[in-house]
Amino acid sequence: MVPTLAATLGVKGHRPIVGTRDCKDLLYVLAVVNWVTAGVHANTLESSANAKKKTGLSKTRRMQEAFAAHLRHIGRMYPREKYPRVVVLIDNAPWHRGKPIDEAMRENPHLEFQRLPSYSPQLNPIERFWKKLRRRATHNRLFDTLADLKASIRASLCYFQAVRHKVKSLIEGRPKRKTSK
Repeated sequence: MVPTLAATLGVKGHRPIVGTRDCKDLLYVLAVVNWVTAGVHANTLESSANAKKKTGLSKTRRMQEAFAAHLRHIGRMYPREKYPRVVVLIDNAPWHRGKPIDEAMRENPHLEFQRLPSYSPQLNPIERFWKKLRRRATHNRLFDTLADLKASIRASLCYFQAVRHKVKSLIEGRPKRKTSK
């Protein structure tokens, strides 16, 4: 719930102030962007400061289970009958492998991973989308609750569903065109 800070405009002589809270609650967003339609499908995972105590599971295991559920969601959104091959581009995060992931992949044999090289976020098209999403949903904002943060993320995801041309230009890496008349 700590806001992300970014450069902002302000009135000359007055410093903009953004509050902070010493809160360790986190909201993870798992998303996939369809390269053809620019449709965004996302799931969230709330993680409180004492989540390990509550569940008895490590962060990696909780993330593995969330990612496995996300893969099942992708499998439902892109059924094998209509989409015989769905390629999912992923990085080498520890929660992108493991028993829960293997089980989800067995349930959805039409899903296929394409792994990116280590330490190469510039090759992952969704990283550009994350940057825009965070800028729109969290920059210079303080959220009172995790639910408020989640609502802001969800609203921004809905916005990006409505402006798919912007998502498409982000994932394809095309710069914005300036029109001059």
